[in-house]
Amino acid sequence: MMAFGTGGWRAIIGDEFTKANIQILAKAMARKMKAEGVEEKGIVMGYDRRFLSKETIYWSCEIFAEEGIKVWFIDRSVPTPLVMFYVMKHNMPYGMMVTASHNPAIYNGIKVFTEGGRDANEIQTQDIECYIKEIEDEFRGKPLPSMPYENALKEGLVEEFNPLNEYLDNIIDNIDMQKIRDAGLNIALDPMYGVSQTSLKTILLTARCDVNLINERHDTLFGGRLPAPTDGTLRALKTYVIDYGCDIGLATDGDADRIGVIDDKGRFLHANDILVLLYYYLVKYKGWKGPVVRNVATTHMLDKVAEGFGETCYEVPVGFKHISAKMQETGAILGGESSGGLTVRGHINGKDGVYAAMLLVEMLAVTGKKMSQIMEDIQKEYGTIHMEERDYKMTQERKEEIFHMLMEEKLLPKIDVPMRDVSYLDGCKVYFENGGWIIARFSGTEPLLRIFCEMPDETQAKALCEKFETFLDL
Repeated sequence: MMAFGTGGWRAIIGDEFTKANIQILAKAMARKMKAEGVEEKGIVMGYDRRFLSKETIYWSCEIFAEEGIKVWFIDRSVPTPLVMFYVMKHNMPYGMMVTASHNPAIYNGIKVFTEGGRDANEIQTQDIECYIKEIEDEFRGKPLPSMPYENALKEGLVEEFNPLNEYLDNIIDNIDMQKIRDAGLNIALDPMYGVSQTSLKTILLTARCDVNLINERHDTLFGGRLPAPTDGTLRALKTYVIDYGCDIGLATDGDADRIGVIDDKGRFLHANDILVLLYYYLVKYKGWKGPVVRNVATTHMLDKVAEGFGETCYEVPVGFKHISAKMQETGAILGGESSGGLTVRGHINGKDGVYAAMLLVEMLAVTGKKMSQIMEDIQKEYGTIHMEERDYKMTQERKEEIFHMLMEEKLLPKIDVPMRDVSYLDGCKVYFENGGWIIARFSGTEPLLRIFCEMPDETQAKALCEKFETFLDL
């Protein structure tokens, strides 16, 4: 049966990601909407540049139309945050985005957004899964009743439209465009063959920046790379920034909800660094006040910076729904995760790589400093820490063995560093008295065990990862 992880439902195209399963999910959503009495408001749907993304919308529309539910279909590939924005701005009960985000090209998937433009939480996704099972039992592999797409269009049960300008204007209204115009910045942009090139390029050109695009064409294989902005996947952007003397290199993942950055010296800035930079900028330079939220696998440098400003850093499980919920609860000004997603108070209730990119550009313009200089300022004030990240592919059998060891028996390797606490909030996380930590947790979107470790220096971080590797026989 289809299962939802931290980033919605994702599956391999042609294996579980099929027309039949897509239509079962659409029917499940239709039943859920009717049970909640919100079917008259309809649902908004968007798609990215992946293989079969647009066709997925057509197949879904045929089911919603048969159920008498109107689909507001954004009829061009768009960033995921645009769909979230539209749901929030227009008080829609639900939105759906066809994307597998930063997963390999053989995957596709669907994200579900609820009222307020938020990622569906566990209660919502469990509810959807119950409807899916009900439909699977009822139809047992038979085709679902559907209305041809062209008929749905004629009857007004599908409306094709493009709200991109509304989304872009909202970002422009929240950025100091005049400061950016005055700065005359030279920017390299790598959309990673994804959907951000129109959005980001439009805003940057409106701000009179020199914009240099690479990897902007439509390629469902993402140039043979993973569409995730990492140190390894952004080598071309690094080279471009150095060769052409750019002030910054910006990259977004396949659906533009995550960001990657190359600084003025051609160095990759980890998502952890970006979070620290933006929180520091919002509080120190823009005068904002409020806490910050991060997940269990994100840098504790945020805790240090927050403490330095007399604020609090809150820790939540992985999954952006937890970050947005905690931000709403605490009034936090920034929330993010080490995988590259972040959001800022006053914008949408989820990740937005386009808005994050523009905030970084604004930071350069307002401070008048290079990215590398701002990072050095922070390190002088708060010190440095090193994070080590490792991924291990898992069979279901190995996953169950390791889960039993760590989460049920609560076994740990012998560690020489004095421990302060152990948490099982999401995976197994060990906190050390020196401020360091290590966590082992299973990915919610891929068959992986992930280990993250942050310590005062690289040697200690690597040594602790190796202890866990040996202990878990990885």
